[in-house]
Order: sequence, then C-alpha cells, then structure tokens
Amino acid sequence: MPAAELIRIVSRSSPMALAQVERVQAELAALHPALRTEVVPVTTSGDRWMGDLAQLGGKGAFTKEVDAALLAGEADLAVHCLKDVPADRPLPAGTVFAAYLRRDDIRDAVVQPAGLTLDQLPPGARIGTSSVRRVAQLAATHPHLECLPIRGNANSRLAKLEAGAYDALLLALSGLERIGETARITEVLSVETMCPPIGAGVLALQCRKDDDRTIETVRGLAHHDTWREATAERMFLHVLQGHCNSPIAGYAKAEPDGRLSLRGRVFSPDGKQILDAHEWAGSLTPEDLGTATALALKRQGASDLIAAIPH
Repeated sequence: MPAAELIRIVSRSSPMALAQVERVQAELAALHPALRTEVVPVTTSGDRWMGDLAQLGGKGAFTKEVDAALLAGEADLAVHCLKDVPADRPLPAGTVFAAYLRRDDIRDAVVQPAGLTLDQLPPGARIGTSSVRRVAQLAATHPHLECLPIRGNANSRLAKLEAGAYDALLLALSGLERIGETARITEVLSVETMCPPIGAGVLALQCRKDDDRTIETVRGLAHHDTWREATAERMFLHVLQGHCNSPIAGYAKAEPDGRLSLRGRVFSPDGKQILDAHEWAGSLTPEDLGTATALALKRQGASDLIAAIPH
C-alpha cells in the first residue's frame, strides 16, 4: 500500500505537546520525504480546568477532545504522552495505537531556583505537584516537605515557580527535555527514589482502526522494546483498576539480551503503606507480565488499599 500523501496530526496545543508533534513530523519526514503533515491543535478540558482532575474524571480529560477530532475525521493521527492515556479502560472504539516511539528518559527531576536538591530543602518547603504518585512517595521519603497542588502545562508551572508561589517543582525529565528547559534541573531522581508513572517517556501514535494507509505510514516509527515495555505497564495498570486518586507507579525494562521485567508499586496517599513487586517475564508475553505483576501486588492487599482511597 502506498504511503499517505498528507497526514493531519491532532494534538493538545501546549508548547510541550506541539514539541512532541515536531518530533513525530521530523521522524516521518526522514522515513517518507514526500509526505506532508499538518497540525490540528485542540485545547482539552484538562488544559482548561485548573481544579482537581478527579472532578473531570481523571486523565481522560487530556484526551477526550483529541479522540473526538480523530474519530470525526478532522485528523488522521493523534500524538499522546502515553502516561496521560487512561489504561483502566480500552482506547475509544474504532481507534488503535499504531506505534510507540523510542522511549525517552522515565525519571522525574527537581527544579529549584537556588539549586537545592530534595535532601537540602528545609522543613516546610513548598513542592509544586498535583500527582498523587509523587505526593505519596515524597510523604514516605521527605515528610518534612509540603506538597501544594499545581496545574497547567510545564511552561506555566515554571513561571509560577519563578513568581515565588512554590519553592521547588517536580517535573518529568523527558518533558523538560522536549521544551528545552533542562538547564533548570537541580536534581534528577532515580527510579528507586521516585518510581515513575505508567507510560513515562513514551509517545504513542493513535489512528482510526480502519485507516490502513495512515497506520502503514507511521508503523515504521515503532520501537519494539518500547512496545514491549508499554504493553506490560498498561496491562499492569488495567488489572489493578486504579482510579485517578490511586498512587500507582511502575516501569518495565527491556534488557539488551531481550529479557523483560516490570517493577510495580502501590502506595497509600500518606506514603505509610508501600506495596512492591518486581517480576521477570521469562516466557511470558508482555501482557502476561503486566498481569502477573499486578496479581503479585493484589496478593499483598493492593485491591483493598486502592478501594479505601476516596475518589
């Protein structure tokens, strides 16, 4: 089948989202020099709402309008941060992920104007983050710090930090790389210190399921090991059935020799309970690895822990 001649790419309209689209455009241009692309920016309800995301139904608030544009035929391809795509329910009917790009760094970073690390911050320092995953882990490791909610894209969060509303921010390292703000980073946190969200650092390309031409055109961007990792992680989250207030973290890792493992964690919101599992795939498929890791946590009481969290 010949490659598509034009692909209309729908994306959130934030600077980071548009930077992600630029990466996709560049990789498509290298693969298909004759291909033309157009950007269809949308502002999602999650971008407009500055309150608690749980009131909008959680992460789906960042994808609903993008999905609608794709399904309505207003665009051919959607670019998503995979961590923002709910994994506790299927993709919208009629759509499919055609490719996962090579994964970026999965770690979180500290941005602190005076150059301080987490360990150097004084008691009561105000940390800007609305992530229940980060809040729970900070409560466990740095209980003397105060987490304050913050919304908006990374650029607006950095502006609020500069204005003095917070003493430090926790942000995804990959996001700071995408918007060219790595010089602001004070400290990069290890995955042991701050376990990342499911799908961290992964850009996913979503198409209509019946759009064979676009699927075939973008399939060449797919990175196999990223697909294995993302598939295991999303099945892990699906089996756990966490809600938007559930502090769940985890990451799969494909080794150079082909082995695949998954580390998964579930926290109580106050960080006082931490359930941990680390499983290797062996002969298991990525989906089965995700299931096995979730079941290992359920045997430790993860379902009861998640159910006890208000949402």
